[in-house]
Amino acid sequence: MAEASENSATNPVTNPTGAALDETAVIARDLIRFDTSNYGSGKANGEREAAEYVEARLAALGLAPQMFEPEPRRTSVVARVPGSNPEKPALVVHGHLDVVPADARNWSVDPFAGEIRDGLLWGRGAVDMKDMDAMMLAALGDILKSGRLPERELVFAFFADEEAGGGAGSSWLVDHYPELFAGATEAISEVGGYSITVGGRRAYLLQTGEKSLLWIKLVARGVAAHGSRRIRDNAITRLAEAVAVLGRTDWPIRLTDTTRELLGEIAGVLGVDPEQVSPDELALATGSASGFITATLRTTSNPTLLEAGYKHNVIPDRAEALIDIRTLPGEEEAVLAEVQALVGDDIEIEIVHRDVGLESSTSGSLVDAVKHSLAVHDPGAPVFPYLLSGGTDNKALSRLGIDGYGFAPLRLPEGLDFPAMFHGVDERVPLDALVFGRQVLRDLLLEY
Repeated sequence: MAEASENSATNPVTNPTGAALDETAVIARDLIRFDTSNYGSGKANGEREAAEYVEARLAALGLAPQMFEPEPRRTSVVARVPGSNPEKPALVVHGHLDVVPADARNWSVDPFAGEIRDGLLWGRGAVDMKDMDAMMLAALGDILKSGRLPERELVFAFFADEEAGGGAGSSWLVDHYPELFAGATEAISEVGGYSITVGGRRAYLLQTGEKSLLWIKLVARGVAAHGSRRIRDNAITRLAEAVAVLGRTDWPIRLTDTTRELLGEIAGVLGVDPEQVSPDELALATGSASGFITATLRTTSNPTLLEAGYKHNVIPDRAEALIDIRTLPGEEEAVLAEVQALVGDDIEIEIVHRDVGLESSTSGSLVDAVKHSLAVHDPGAPVFPYLLSGGTDNKALSRLGIDGYGFAPLRLPEGLDFPAMFHGVDERVPLDALVFGRQVLRDLLLEY
């Protein structure tokens, strides 16, 4: 694949309309065609071929990329790029190479074919996040091929295993090779930089924080018995009651500094008083992005998996459920205590995976540089800070004191429900948005 990609640089690939594809789309398409599905719990196809493709492209730019594989086929790639100003701290620019699985039966296209249709690139990873991987490589190529250097030293990282928490990717590298990120104080990656429409006006979201992550297992115990008996101490019944309580809990709104600033910005565009309009109403004014934003105003607790029993006529003595809880930064212990109170003391709670919440500054030189780079390519569009309801590899980097931001710039058409593409069916990204992102990212890396 790497050799074919190099040939495409001199023999431009065309889309169905006959127009030449921008290199960003070519790279993203190539990466989509590597099925790097990550099923979680240690089961994954692996990122090795995608990592080798990235390594070849970085090496072709004169860099010396390193590959790391803590488990067979779970491959990450890291390269350092010299900067023109050694007085400035390094910047980590990172993406991940794995994707969540896709059931082809539900898709309009083959999710791993990288199909071009209707001016969009379709496929698993088109937005999460092989588009950003491609923008990173294309933007860096623009800089280095022109004989220039980025303003500051860069750490370019393409991680494995992000979709399962980074245990075989960013987290493992931070624990075992922290020197890879030496000198870096900030990082950019997903999930921000994309455009939304508020009050008929285009604006951009800069991700300046992330909610905390709590993946827990509920365990209910009862009495094993024949299915024909009347058993009140039924583990499944007890578990079902606990699951229903958590799934239906409407957690109260609590604004952080980030969400308070975001809502103020939205209110300003709409010309309303944020004290007179509810946070949920203001969030809904962001259209499709509200699916992400409303979830950042409160804790969420969603049941995701149930497991119990082994035969129709056997009452099991144990039942389990997985619950995906996302809390606001710093509220993890309080939420765990409330969860125990909601489900009752007879339900055991096991923590399967836990990770920190983040809230970086919504001002400063990096934020200013992001706004400037966007303003060059989309003048007059405001940039709003926001808190991500999910999590990224910035969580792992934060253990090294690196402040993480989400900035994968995309100018999107108003009617595209972009947040629905994340882990959704028929994932796709406009080709012109990829070109826009390449240009904005290039300018940011040259100037910041």
